[in-house]
Amino acid sequence: MVRVAVIAGDGIGPEVVGAGMRVLEAAKEADSSVELDFTDFPWGCEYYLEHGRMMPEDGLETLKGFDAIYLGAVGWPTVPDHVSLWGLLLPIRRGFDQYVNLRPARLLRGVRSPLSDPGTLDITVVRENTEGEYSDAGGRMYRGTPHEMAVQESIFTRRGVERVVRYAYELAGERRGLLVGATKSNGISITMPFFDEIFREVGDEFPDVEASLMHADALAAQIVLRPQSFDVIVGSNLLGDLLSEITAAVSGSIGIAPSANLDPDRRFPSLFEPIHGSAPDIAGQGVANPSGAIWAAALLLEHVGHAEAGRRILDALETTISDGTRTRDLGGAATTDEMTDAVIRELLGGDPGGP
Repeated sequence: MVRVAVIAGDGIGPEVVGAGMRVLEAAKEADSSVELDFTDFPWGCEYYLEHGRMMPEDGLETLKGFDAIYLGAVGWPTVPDHVSLWGLLLPIRRGFDQYVNLRPARLLRGVRSPLSDPGTLDITVVRENTEGEYSDAGGRMYRGTPHEMAVQESIFTRRGVERVVRYAYELAGERRGLLVGATKSNGISITMPFFDEIFREVGDEFPDVEASLMHADALAAQIVLRPQSFDVIVGSNLLGDLLSEITAAVSGSIGIAPSANLDPDRRFPSLFEPIHGSAPDIAGQGVANPSGAIWAAALLLEHVGHAEAGRRILDALETTISDGTRTRDLGGAATTDEMTDAVIRELLGGDPGGP
């Protein structure tokens, strides 16, 4: 039995996680070998406003006993972003050493890219997830004066860079054998050359992978101009974050894209989520696109040993979109529930069930 902790979170999080949970239940119905046990945790901004914390003090200890974590979204206008992220999502990523943030982007059948001629688009961004530019090192001085200043340090360790780069090389070797390392060593003179050196060193172990380094600004432009030429991209915490938003956008909608926060060594639970935010402007309206959460559920199944069930979910999602059931961000008029129903019908070949 696979134990899954469910944190629906904020905004549209409960809506899209609810959709993903229905699809996972359908996957269990379609395949008796898929055994999942879900436990809900009401953590997030609403919890913070009531308790002064995004999750209980022993939250990580509680989650440690699970095999995977399924998250909706984090963030609400009345709670500062640095409070919500540093109070829930980032402690989970770092406490469980989820050092790979995996963000696949594909042009699914039936989805129109904003690009006029995207060709074949199938890019996976491997983002370093526990250090780099998002390190909590620094501080502020002279608050409230004209001399106020803020300093934040970027921390790159050999261990941190080497392990995520090696993961990216291994992934590229399983795919089309193409890897690009995102750098900015022409402007960032210490950490980025360090990243580049390790990228090349690890590359010596993978002679069959065609690898190159590209400045992140030029890389961003080339993803838009010729996305079909990219396979796997690896970058630091910040660069990987930015580039994966671009790959999601050129694939048609940020509402489609999933994210996996992985501990590849499987010492701790990994976390799966859509990459869109909590979207408070549409929360509660029933119009959120559940695709990213559904694809994230497929990644979760793949991670816990049910790759075929995950593939069937993604196939059902792709067929649903191709057949014309789309939420409004994809140019359609389907509600969250209607799109979820259609995916489940495709998955089961019958009635979607549910209310």
